[in-house]
Amino acid sequence: MNIRRGRASSWLRAGVSLAAVAGLVLAPVSATRAQGDYFAPMIDRDTEIEFILHQEMDPIFAAANLDPKRVELYLVDDATLNAETGSGYHMIVNTGLIVECKTPNELMGVLAHETGHMARGDVARVGEATRGVVGPMLIGLGLGILAALAGAPQATAALIYSGGYFGEINGLSFSRDDEARADEAAVTYLEKAGYSAQGIVDFFNNFRFVEVFTDLKKYPYWVDHPLTDDRIEALATRARQQPHWGVKDTPEMIAQLFPARYARAIAWYRELETDKAIRQIDALVAEQPDNPYLYELKGQALMESARSQEGEAPLRKAVALKPDAPLLRLLLGQDLVAENDPAKLEDAILSLNRSLAVEPDDPITWQYLAQAYDAKGDQGMARLAAAEQEFHLGQMKDARVFAMRAREFLKRGTPEWNRATDIVLTSNPTADDLKLMGSQG
Repeated sequence: MNIRRGRASSWLRAGVSLAAVAGLVLAPVSATRAQGDYFAPMIDRDTEIEFILHQEMDPIFAAANLDPKRVELYLVDDATLNAETGSGYHMIVNTGLIVECKTPNELMGVLAHETGHMARGDVARVGEATRGVVGPMLIGLGLGILAALAGAPQATAALIYSGGYFGEINGLSFSRDDEARADEAAVTYLEKAGYSAQGIVDFFNNFRFVEVFTDLKKYPYWVDHPLTDDRIEALATRARQQPHWGVKDTPEMIAQLFPARYARAIAWYRELETDKAIRQIDALVAEQPDNPYLYELKGQALMESARSQEGEAPLRKAVALKPDAPLLRLLLGQDLVAENDPAKLEDAILSLNRSLAVEPDDPITWQYLAQAYDAKGDQGMARLAAAEQEFHLGQMKDARVFAMRAREFLKRGTPEWNRATDIVLTSNPTADDLKLMGSQG
């Protein structure tokens, strides 16, 4: 992924958070594209990006009586200004939205508005035809949200606007009443969380005339969230009445990253100038030796340069510094598998399983776990992991096939055998499948 060009907001120039820079220049190991669609947007899974977004948004989720641990935030590598709330607890944020926001408070304001839609269940109420549009899109991108959570995968293609781009979903346009209520909810949540609502007012004011003077396709967010003068005035009036109106972003929020050296290190490793990147990262590590994300970056740079043996140590250090981060354990497991050392396969399996303990529906992790078991020669577990991968991608036919094969190798009555059976039974088994299972007991 390349560093974004064009209008850089004052927030981005100041280096507000790693979400604003790492998200724009770093495509982590688990970033994925829709299979067979080269132009599909990329979902960025990065430990630090997700941590910072949650750090800033969790008080708002809590203010909305939502469990922050249940809300899943996904960053999409796309320069267009957009954010969407999917059915359930899924929120999708374009990197373009981050670039267009001038301050952290503006971003929090926009996402607080999306939280209003989430808390009110607006997506679930827009009708059967649009229910779960976002869920099937995520499945196509390999994030592994179950089709059951999404609704009707077959409706996805017809509802995607502009050549498959997820954000411009015609069916998710809310009514003026929905928008006004989400605005009111955003102000309430921001105030309850101790934040100012000035950011959302400023952001909307910046785009007050966008519907008249710009091409709407450049800003798909306003297709689904149309602006009106009355709406902005009502929002501003209520926001100015709140006790926290004058609260400003803290210095910590405006400087959660290193200067441009961090970005240069990422750019060098992406351009395959690995040695330059490692020297830069090592210099940053010397300044902040307890920063797990720097070790993550170093390990990933080495692993993706076919130097996985060298990448193991920094990745182990990253995990040691932040053991509760599933993506770090995924990276370590991937690196250990890549080393092609039979003695390290058990470690790889352990690391990947610990990642799955936190994110059990991540198909990427199941994919590497299948590879690890296959390299170990454990055919039953390899096929079960492959079945899990396909299941969480919504590919039920393939999941059923792998699960049926797994049952042939796994010991009858074990938890693993039972799990394979469950996958078969929930993946539209054929009459022949059921007959064969019945004959096996």
